[in-house]
Parts: sequence; C-alpha cells; structure tokens
Amino acid sequence: MSSVPEVDPAGAQRLADEEGAVLLDVREDDEWEAGHAPGAVHLRLGLLAQQRPERGRRIVAVCRTGARSGRATEVLNQWGYDAVNLAGGMKAWAAAGLPVVTDAGSAGTVA
Repeated sequence: MSSVPEVDPAGAQRLADEEGAVLLDVREDDEWEAGHAPGAVHLRLGLLAQQRPERGRRIVAVCRTGARSGRATEVLNQWGYDAVNLAGGMKAWAAAGLPVVTDAGSAGTVA
C-alpha cells in the first residue's frame, strides 16, 4: 500500500468539529452497532464502490484499528476525494478518551 495520509484521534475530532469533515466509518454492521464516534456516517468498506460518499467535504476514514480505513482512504483519494485515515482507528479514538456512542445515543464500546 502506498503512503496514506493519517490523522490522530484529536486531529480527527478537530477536523470534524472545526472544518466539517465527515467521519466515515467503514466497519461492519455489528462493529458500528456496538459503538461509533458521534456524528459519524456508516458505509461498510465492501459497499464503498457502489455507494460513494457525497463530495465536497473532507473525509476521515475510520475502522477498528486503521487497516480497513487505510484502504478506504487510499481508494477515496484515487477517486479524487480529500481523505485521511484515522490512525489506530476506533481503538485509538476510545483510548484517547473521545466519546463512543450507539445509534440510541447511549455509551458504546469498541470490540
């Protein structure tokens, strides 16, 4: 894999909060349901080619550890998006003390 631009959890949150970047969670349904970043958009990696995200906003690709989202970032950038990978994924996000929620708004977990 070529070099993929990355951002740490604090940087990802700043991009979302201050610049309106989209947190694009590419994990599987069960991982998403267990917990995700508030405001994130869910689009499984396997569906990325068929359901490309909206253009016009920077994308921070997210998965559990950063591997799948790294692949997503690489592909999105090849398609002309402005995308970065969340280094360490949701595990790093949660370890940094950032919120993890369920769709119902309760506290979530990262499996």
